[in-house]
Amino acid sequence: MMLKNLLKIALLCLTTASFAQGQNGQATALRKNPYLELPLGAIKAEGWLKEMLVRQKTGATGNLDKLYPSVMGQRNGWLGGDGDQWERGPYWVDGLLPLAYILQDKELIAKTKPWVEWAIRSQQPDGYFGPIKDYGNEPGLQRDNSRDWWPKMVMLKILKQYYTATNDKRIITLMTNYFKYQLKELPSKPLDHWSFWARYRAGDNLAVVYWLYNKTNDQFLLELADLIHRQTFDFTNAFADGKMLTRFGSVHAVNLAQGMKEPLVYYQQHPEQKYLDALKKGFKDLDKYNGFANGMFGGDESLHGNNPTQGSELCTAVEMMFTLETALAITGDVDYADRLEKIAFNALPAQASDDYMSRQYFQQANQVMISRQMHNFDVNHHGTDLCYGLLSGYPCCTSNMHQGWPKFTQNLWYATADKGVAALVYSPSEVKLAVADGKEITIKEETNYPFQEAIKFSISFVKKSKAINFPFHLRIPAWCKAATVKVNGTEVQTSKGNAIVKINRNWQSGDVVELQLPMHIFKNTWFENSVSVERGPITYALKMGEAVKPVKNTIDPIDTGDAFDEVHPTTPWNYGLFDVPNNKLEEKFTVEQAAPISNYPWNLENAPIQIKTKAKRIPSWKLYNEMAGPIPYSITYQLETAKETEEITLIPYGSTRLRISQFPIVGR
Repeated sequence: MMLKNLLKIALLCLTTASFAQGQNGQATALRKNPYLELPLGAIKAEGWLKEMLVRQKTGATGNLDKLYPSVMGQRNGWLGGDGDQWERGPYWVDGLLPLAYILQDKELIAKTKPWVEWAIRSQQPDGYFGPIKDYGNEPGLQRDNSRDWWPKMVMLKILKQYYTATNDKRIITLMTNYFKYQLKELPSKPLDHWSFWARYRAGDNLAVVYWLYNKTNDQFLLELADLIHRQTFDFTNAFADGKMLTRFGSVHAVNLAQGMKEPLVYYQQHPEQKYLDALKKGFKDLDKYNGFANGMFGGDESLHGNNPTQGSELCTAVEMMFTLETALAITGDVDYADRLEKIAFNALPAQASDDYMSRQYFQQANQVMISRQMHNFDVNHHGTDLCYGLLSGYPCCTSNMHQGWPKFTQNLWYATADKGVAALVYSPSEVKLAVADGKEITIKEETNYPFQEAIKFSISFVKKSKAINFPFHLRIPAWCKAATVKVNGTEVQTSKGNAIVKINRNWQSGDVVELQLPMHIFKNTWFENSVSVERGPITYALKMGEAVKPVKNTIDPIDTGDAFDEVHPTTPWNYGLFDVPNNKLEEKFTVEQAAPISNYPWNLENAPIQIKTKAKRIPSWKLYNEMAGPIPYSITYQLETAKETEEITLIPYGSTRLRISQFPIVGR
């Protein structure tokens, strides 16, 4: 029954997609996107990715109401209480709800229902919904700004996801009435009336307006969309001008990661090249002036350059992933998928504990000691920002970290505008959807990607059917030099990287597609001409010995939690790599399978791939302020190094807590 309902919803999504026929028979005014989101629950995770979701269920995602009851309990304003009225409750449910429906877990679904039902019941006659009353200050809670536009944007995302899973028509009614309220109120109470957050993050609001328009064809929604765009921070011109991303402190990192999708979202209504160009330039400048080898950028909390000891916030990682997922569907640009995988397979797993019960507020690309210590960050929270804890640093990430893996899973597969199916991001999974003229199929993806090169897709038809003709889109990452595609053992296409391959044929139930993405070692250059060692979508980092030190926090438990973990190094870290030309990398860096690929590859013990190479220690490169000191410039004339050459081991960045991922270069 669940499958039947999902396929019905999938057909509904396709028929109401951009440029579909509206209720009055006229074509809608939105651009037709190449890739179309599938209903929540149509995609299942398998293998290591399913293990990540299960660990979220048994960890903080599934139990935050018990672990963080002061905020996520019955006093929360989004449950009608007098407690936290602002973003944290919706943040949690924005990850909990997709997790629940992807796992089809009745217990988790039941946890989401009170939040959804209260939101629906809270709608006022004028269309407003959500908490409506402010309360006095109480430590650890956010009890004011209840009418702020910003938290509603998170709840709108939740309600949209809920609708795609359930087809509950009450969501359409709620959104229609709320957007009429917005159209009436925004001229006198603009996005930044209560706080500045909504002005930067309104791309999420705009995306749901367009989603609803594709359901109802209500013309007032296009008027509202233009109004929201005018009141949103002008990322388009900020990126085109090029100055903002060159300056420290110019923009809050989460606002940037979350908000920078807005030009592309608006592009759907006004398909002008300037919006595409702006985001491409924005990412190029972000890489140049602030980028790290883990796919993230310096922002602790505001923009803070590309020194590998600057921090990047967990909220920034999950919001950047969602921005890239949005950009990928709208444009079909392979670069956005490459960037998405870089964050998902490097930064994201490194920033949460194995049991998903604790996390870092900030992580560092070069992170050699984790301790309670004031660092050179834009914002410090009593020195706990690097520590692994439930509330260390600041609690927004405790609430917001949950959306990363579920939404990643939700965006592995898409329906396509040409009535086919697309696999644009790779992980073990299974998808059920309708192709061609409503024919129902299942595709199972078996792979150990991102650690290995082979991906196998097995196609089956839900009902007995003769051949079905539809295109199958496959992404070839930019790092891949020569991919091959086989169908039933016969090679049908080869492709260079940075491309979408389309296999269009009469498919039979039982057909097997094999995609081979050969991985090679390459390097990239970063701050002070340091280099990263990369293979496929994974950045490799120095394997370091780790000593975990549990800390009982008696200083400020309300603010930063009653306990957290420090991690101290037990092995050297101050290594420089030799300067190796690109055509010699395979000789000087030896790739080995260190362990069988387990369902949980993201720690030192289970890291499945390792790379061995030679290096020398740099005695002058020492701990400073309980972190890696200033990185030596590559290559410094007469830089002192140890006499001995040592063999070092590099492992996937996501499997580390302590690491060097951007190495200085030394001479022999």
